[in-house]
This record gives sequence, structure tokens and C-alpha cells, in this order.
Amino acid sequence: MSIQSLTIEQVQAGLAGRKFSAVELAQSALTFAQAENPKTNAFLHFCPERALATAERVDKKLAAGEDAGPLAGVPIAVKDVIVTKGVRTTCGSRLLEHYIPPYDATAVKRLEQAGAVILGKTNCDEFAMGSSNENSAFGPVRNPVAPDRVPGGSSGGSAAAVAQGTAVAALGSDTGGSVRQPASFCGVVGVTPTYGRVSRYGLVAFASSLDHIGPFGRTVRDAALMLETMAGRDDCDSTSAFAPVSSYTAQLDGKVAGLKIGLPREYFEGLASESGDRIHQAIALLKKLGCEIREISLPTTKYAVPCYYVIAMAEASSNLARYDGVRYTTRSATEETLGGMYRATRGEGFGAECKRRIMLGIYVLSHGYYDAYYLKAQKVRALIADDFRKAFIEVDAIVAPVSPFPAFKIGEKVDDPLEMYLSDIYTITGDLAGIPCMSVPCGKTSEGLPVGMQILAKHFDETTMFRLADAFEKAGGFAGSN
Repeated sequence: MSIQSLTIEQVQAGLAGRKFSAVELAQSALTFAQAENPKTNAFLHFCPERALATAERVDKKLAAGEDAGPLAGVPIAVKDVIVTKGVRTTCGSRLLEHYIPPYDATAVKRLEQAGAVILGKTNCDEFAMGSSNENSAFGPVRNPVAPDRVPGGSSGGSAAAVAQGTAVAALGSDTGGSVRQPASFCGVVGVTPTYGRVSRYGLVAFASSLDHIGPFGRTVRDAALMLETMAGRDDCDSTSAFAPVSSYTAQLDGKVAGLKIGLPREYFEGLASESGDRIHQAIALLKKLGCEIREISLPTTKYAVPCYYVIAMAEASSNLARYDGVRYTTRSATEETLGGMYRATRGEGFGAECKRRIMLGIYVLSHGYYDAYYLKAQKVRALIADDFRKAFIEVDAIVAPVSPFPAFKIGEKVDDPLEMYLSDIYTITGDLAGIPCMSVPCGKTSEGLPVGMQILAKHFDETTMFRLADAFEKAGGFAGSN
């Protein structure tokens, strides 16, 4: 079997045809992933005992003629900000270097109940704060397409694992584009579902009103199956939605003729790079498939970056206050007083980017600045969401770039935080509005670097988003034009 190119559909066919067992696949996947990982540093740690135990359960069910689940035997990776019972969860931080959770995240539990085999935990920017995966305390992840380039962040480890072939599918988290941007940089499919579609129970919080769990896959069908398996109401998360979950895969019929596709003027102004060329070629293909292309306007887009970073950093400063050395974090031994221990633990444990965001968040929430910054940002957020609401009266979906540029070189932007923040300009609006969005490959630059096209849909309309993405993939859109 060719581990590095398997899709979920091929795993299902292989198990059904007795070409391999779930245990054989898990053993081969673990061996391959462990051998290849030094090239990218995508995985922080593996959990072979758990993987093989799950694979054995799948084989027993198959042997007994029972339904082993829609993801039976599929090797997956999980971003290290999503907790896994008995398996270390570090969030890419020295503060949680030795933390072993006593429970599973709901998303993980549902995938494993569906037969998925968890190989290990993937590297990420510390506490999911970053756009390049260079902020991990355990070293940066390298893009498997171009090892001198970043894979994107913060879910770069998960995207890299799927692109490298060391996992068939993976889980990431998205707060401002942390699934879609790495998917674009690595040339895979990445999905950010509607806020509340997937339970956040067990996702270590960065910015609670913006955080999503989303899947990576090699195909649209794979990503759709991952999402429909883990989506749905969860009593452990009061923000999870009661909205029914469709069978997304059953509706991938390729029929997109007549769909109205909006192109936001603000996203395309000044987009003159090769990334822009690939996006325009992708739009031409959608038009050829019978889609009706319309120019639309999302006028508050220009306020999105400052709005996002005020809200995200305010919530981050609150969420990260719990890491003080008293409970489950690594504790500094250099101070004897309680206050000194707090300061030393947080000073030694947090990296530079976390400290920067904590300080900014504390500032915008402080007395005298709350109304001027945080409250105003929330009002702007409502305007951004209203822009999308109005747009979706006119169109069925929106198509846009994921990033103004392809994967940049490691170290290129690390000393300029503002430039790094601006790389999220096309992705943060979807998170602020809480709508479903995804990145699909749409070709490569002349240097062979992947480019992603973003598809956005109205709240809980993942079905239309997947249908459009699947039709684009089947029409050869992933290959694009070099």
C-alpha cells in the first residue's frame, strides 16, 4: 500500500477488499510517519499503543460482520491544542510540556468512535498563536512541499502531515485562519465550519468566541466526511449548535450550474501576484461549470485586522491567565513566594508571541480602554457579520483568496509581527462572522508553491460550500495551471 497517497475512500475500499487489515495499515502508517517526521517536525509525539488498540477493535468488528464506522482504520493526526486522554497535550508550549489530559475532546471521541486511528499529536504555534508555525517551543514545522518554507500556522503541523502523507486526514483549530492558511500553503483541503457546528469541548482555548475545530484532508470528500462525523450538538459545550448535521458526502453530486458566486471587490484589489493569477483561473473554471459570477462588496473588510486582533488578544489574555504554575502547568522553582512563582513560571513558560498577545489583551481590557478598543471592536464585528448576511441574500457562496502570497521562507517575517498579522487579512473575516469557509488547492506558482482558493458560505450551509469545492476538484481545479 502507498501510505502517503491514500484517501479515506481508498482505506475503506482496501479494508473491504481484504487488501490489508486495520492493524497492518496502522503499523505501516506509524512506521512511515516516524521515519519521515524529522524532515518536517510535523508530529510532536506519537501514540502507537492507542493507535494499535483502536485498529484491533476495527478488525474485530469487521471480522464479526459489524459496522466498524465511516472512518474505520483511517490514520489521522490531531493538533496538539486538542486534548487526548492519556496522550501528552502541550499546545506547543513549555508550560504544558508534561501535561497528560484525563479526558478526550468531543471531536476526538467522535472520530475514534467512528473507527479513526489516532497516530499522534501535531506541532503548532504556541497556544495556536501564529501564522507560520515558527512560534512552537519545540521548533518550527517545515513545509513538505518546500522545506525552506513555512507550512502556515497555527495548524501547520496537521496540514504538513496530510501533505507529507504521514496522516490520511488531520484535525486543526482555526481562530483567524489557522486551518485555511496552512491548507493553502501545503496544498491540501482545510475546513473551518460554522461557529458552533463542532464542539469546542477539549479544545484548549485561545479566543473562545472565535475558536473552531476543523479537518484537513487530501480531497473534499475526505474533509466533508471528517466534518459530518464529528459535528453536532454536545451537552459539554453550551456554544455548540442544535442545528441538524447533513450528510455532506451524500450531496456531492457535482451539480453547481446556476450557483451565484460572489467575488468581494475588497479582496481582489491589488491582488496582482501569482497567487492572484491562480485564483482568477479557478474562477474561470467555476464559470465554465455554469456558475454565475457576481462582484460584491464587503465594505467593512478594511477594519477586520484591527478588529480581530483587539478581540482575539483580549480573550487570549483572559484564557491564558489560568496558566500560573499552581495546577497543571510546569512550575518554576526559582522563586519561593507565590507572586514570584507566578511571574517566574509565566516568564519562563510563555514564548515571545504569547507574551505579546497577553500584554496587548490586558491593555485593551484595562480601565479606560475597554470602551475605546474592545467594545468598539465588538461593534465592528457585528458590522462585518452584517456585510456577509447581506451578501448571502444575493449570492450562494463567496470565492476569495486565502493569502496574498504563497508560503514564505522560514525566518522571513518572524521579526515583523505586524506584517505577520496582515497575512491573515483574507481569512479573519470568516471567523469574525462565524460562517463556514474552506481552502481548496487551485494550482501552484512558477516555483511550485501551492495556492489555495477560499470558499465561504452562509451560516450552517456547509453543504453548498462542499458541493462547489467538490465540483471544482472533479473538474481538475486542484491541478490548476503553472
